[in-house]
Amino acid sequence: MPKTPMTKRGAELLRAELHKLKTFERPANSKAIGEARAHGDLSENAEYHAARERAGFIEGRISELEAKLANAQVIDPKLVAADGRCVFGATVEVEDAEGQTATWQIVGEDEADIKKNRISVSSPIARALIGKESGERVDVQTPGGLKRYEIIDVRYE
Repeated sequence: MPKTPMTKRGAELLRAELHKLKTFERPANSKAIGEARAHGDLSENAEYHAARERAGFIEGRISELEAKLANAQVIDPKLVAADGRCVFGATVEVEDAEGQTATWQIVGEDEADIKKNRISVSSPIARALIGKESGERVDVQTPGGLKRYEIIDVRYE
């Protein structure tokens, strides 16, 4: 299976979620199943069925997180020698044709959050920016039409 790029911060967030699921969520849900089982007839026990469904979700999420972490290629942007080029993990400041500026960090798919200015490496904007450097212009085909950006700055934070 191919390695999935991920920032150090993203890997830490996944590890924290995995730890929470294993140490708090799983035991609490097991306790809820036990309490629901004590109420008697399981065929008509909604609490029991809900707890069992929750257990399935928790176990599925644990498996998913373990697989993602096992296939993660953790990249620290500070250690990347990119000579001013836009690469995975870089923080890029751009300006569009209307003079509006935006700053985005290019991150892995699990870390992407547009509200926090983190865009997925597989997004159209990130794919257009990768390999470019300050002063270059890029055209990006977006759902809203063609957008033109000029790269103002590339930082590795």
